[in-house]
Parts: sequence; C-alpha cells; structure tokens
Amino acid sequence: MIPKIDHIGIAVESIAAARGFYEELGLAVAEVEEVPQEGVRVAIVPCGESKIELLEATSADSPIARFLEKRGPGIHHVCLATTDLGATDAALRAAGYRVLRDEPTRGAGGCWVQFVHPASTGGVLVELSQPGDPGT
Repeated sequence: MIPKIDHIGIAVESIAAARGFYEELGLAVAEVEEVPQEGVRVAIVPCGESKIELLEATSADSPIARFLEKRGPGIHHVCLATTDLGATDAALRAAGYRVLRDEPTRGAGGCWVQFVHPASTGGVLVELSQPGDPGT
C-alpha cells in the first residue's frame, strides 16, 4: 500500500547554497546525512507530512553527479512511501516494470528503498521507501 508521498529528491550542486531558499520559506534542514554507498550527502527538509531531500554528490561518479552533469540541478526523483516494499517490488516486477536494483537496499535514514526506472513510469524516477527496523 502507498499511503503518501514520502519526499521529493532535488539534485543540487551544494546543500550549503541550496538550503537558503528553503530556510527563507520558513522550512529548516532537520538533518544532513551521508550515504556512502550512493556517493551522496542528503539534507532532509521536513514539509508537512512529506519531506524535501537536497541531494549533493560526494563523488564524481555517483548517480547524482551524473544527473547534475547531464541535466543540471532540479528534481531528481519522487519517493512514495510503502507499507510493504517487498510486496510492492515483487508486484512491479511481475507486471513487467523495470526496477533498478536486484533487491531493495538501505537508503538515507536506514530506510529500505527501491527505484523504478523512468522508462517504466512515464519519465519520472520513482523511489519506493519503507522505514527500516527500529534501531537501524
């Protein structure tokens, strides 16, 4: 089940430079986390029941660095919360949708994540996310 939009990921050249706009709107960066396996630093900006993720590359060969090189700063993905990532992943695969990973992996905040290729979603990279186990 998909209960909500969890967050919108925005690729930025620099979190330090980009956060000022959101702070001017009265929003605040709640935390900044590095996800080494993805080569990204993530700033979480809560906004109501959803979040904005500012995504800054930490290596030149990371997916965010490649995105910025090809497209420049902007919306990178939309993340949908799911209550059962395993079942959602299996259902999408069975229906012929193209997912990017062989199985869900850990993402920011210890969540389990899977990505659905834009070719399967009408041009939007969609992330599916389920909170990790307590204490992870």
